[in-house]
Amino acid sequence: MKKKPKTSKPFLKAVAKRKFSVLQRPSFVIIKTMEDNNNQQQNQINIELSEEMAEGVYCNLAIITHSHAEFVVDFVKLMPGTPKAKVKSRIILTPEHAKRLYKALQDNIRKFESVHGPIKETQDGGLPPFSMGGPTAQA
Repeated sequence: MKKKPKTSKPFLKAVAKRKFSVLQRPSFVIIKTMEDNNNQQQNQINIELSEEMAEGVYCNLAIITHSHAEFVVDFVKLMPGTPKAKVKSRIILTPEHAKRLYKALQDNIRKFESVHGPIKETQDGGLPPFSMGGPTAQA
């Protein structure tokens, strides 16, 4: 039997025990915290967030590909000076779900920027410095 990893981080323990509710809509779900959702008791699903999942995975690069039937988002951790990178997580979405995720990200970025100011974009597209030791190329 696999042992649960223990964490000494009180924040992660609190997040792991947090309850979420999901409002179901045709072929898509919207997750809201129970605090945001106290008045909406219909069509709810309780979702558990394990400590391991609550820790999350750091990535600094997302690669998005698509076909006629699905979008694939690979989250990558790219380390400077390393010629190899690993996909840390892969999410596969239907085109409809991808569009809803896009709209949700737009809405959350708008809310974030209204509180914290505009997010600055770097000219290199936000990529971390990457070098394999040879000369650098430009496209």
